[in-house]
Amino acid sequence: MATIGTFTKDDAGNYNGAIKTLTLNVKSAVLRKAEKANDNAPDFRIFSGATEFGAAWKKTSKEDRAYLSVKLDDPSFPAPIYASLVDADEGYSLIWSRSRQTD
Repeated sequence: MATIGTFTKDDAGNYNGAIKTLTLNVKSAVLRKAEKANDNAPDFRIFSGATEFGAAWKKTSKEDRAYLSVKLDDPSFPAPIYASLVDADEGYSLIWSRSRQTD
């Protein structure tokens, strides 16, 4: 697991922060609350400026902790990035972990 972003939550319920990996450096990312058209629609849309590059869904862990399941995608990425936005000591951390291959 690796922390690839840090965020704070504002009074409107949006998350503001930054995302950084070896190839991605988004200094101002915003997870904005989304209008849900159906149950499968994302709870948040992720923007850098006016560019949308991801979405997030509210989830609950087996330990009954709330988190956001995040999918970041852009035509410049070789594949989507999947991560979890979790409560941290100071704000929220975007945690990435490589998916496990199953046989």
